[in-house]
Amino acid sequence: MTSFKIYGFIGIPDMKYYYVFLFFVYIVSVLENTALRTPKYNAVFNLAFADLFGSSAVVPKVFDIFQFDHPYILYNDCFIFMFFCYIISNNLIALAYDRLIAISFPLHYQVKVTHRFMFSLIAFSWLFASSVVVIVVVPLTTLSYCKSVVINSYFCDYSCSENVLTLFTGHSVSVLMLWLPLLFIISCYSYIGYALSKVAAVKERVKAFKTCMSHLSLVAIYFLPVMFTFALNEYIDASTRLINMCLTAVFPPMLNPIIYVLQTQEIRLFVKKLLKIKKQPRNTVKKAILK
Repeated sequence: MTSFKIYGFIGIPDMKYYYVFLFFVYIVSVLENTALRTPKYNAVFNLAFADLFGSSAVVPKVFDIFQFDHPYILYNDCFIFMFFCYIISNNLIALAYDRLIAISFPLHYQVKVTHRFMFSLIAFSWLFASSVVVIVVVPLTTLSYCKSVVINSYFCDYSCSENVLTLFTGHSVSVLMLWLPLLFIISCYSYIGYALSKVAAVKERVKAFKTCMSHLSLVAIYFLPVMFTFALNEYIDASTRLINMCLTAVFPPMLNPIIYVLQTQEIRLFVKKLLKIKKQPRNTVKKAILK
């Protein structure tokens, strides 16, 4: 066997409009995430990099496969494609830890959340994700595959050899890359809720909760569509499931900068100053005319 054929979207009517929409979403996400250059916010900057990396690993290849009719992918290239689709670490963990320390231990924030620590946490998340994917992908190369080389998906996530290894691989990816990070985030916010319950002033609770809204929005955008697809897996057809999973890979990178960055105080102040500068020349012209 020298190649696989990725067949996931072939046969679905009017998919050319979906590919145009997918390409538009990708371009917007690239522009938004490359415009984010705030090294002060290490976790946010890394989130933008991960979003850009993840969408670039999926969208151009999907566009090439289905829009330009190149469905065949070499055997080794297929596993490399799988590696880069799975490697994106869940950087929402770093943001959850940041909010946990900021709200629950505000006096220790400057000591615990240092640039060095955040860099170490982010590096560990990438190393963890890379290790999991290597452990998952490498054993698949040793399997024997059936005569059919068709992969009913939009990327290389299929093995027609159903055995203990493939089942274990699928469950391992779900647990380590999805449910374990979600459990950590829920634990962080449970402790945050417990800490806020001790605050007497309602105004202070609301103020602290508002600082978490951006991150909670990102968590909802990332996890809810995937959980919704898994929960209704038996009730939705394969085409709908594939389109939904593909959108979960490209929508968060587009929405994350809008939701998180534009709610950051420094970014809002910068936008206000920029708008103020643009308005000044018009006012100057009006004053000159009046004189």
